[in-house]
Amino acid sequence: MKYAFGDIVIVEDNLIGVIVKSWSKSNLGTPVHHEVYVRSFNCIKEYKEDEIRRYLVRHKELDDDEIYYQECCENS
Repeated sequence: MKYAFGDIVIVEDNLIGVIVKSWSKSNLGTPVHHEVYVRSFNCIKEYKEDEIRRYLVRHKELDDDEIYYQECCENS
């Protein structure tokens, strides 16, 4: 697993969330997934590990400049 409890992540392109629970791959073939509290939705949603990205900027939602910065630094 790339993420752990408390990690701040980006979901659905520009929303910020915090990982509250992680599920590892099971013997049944279930992929790694995480429960993420998303502030904009005010609820916890499940995301597969490949649907979330590490958060590098510190705001509730990313504007265009921050999305550009996030993508540049993430690929470095």
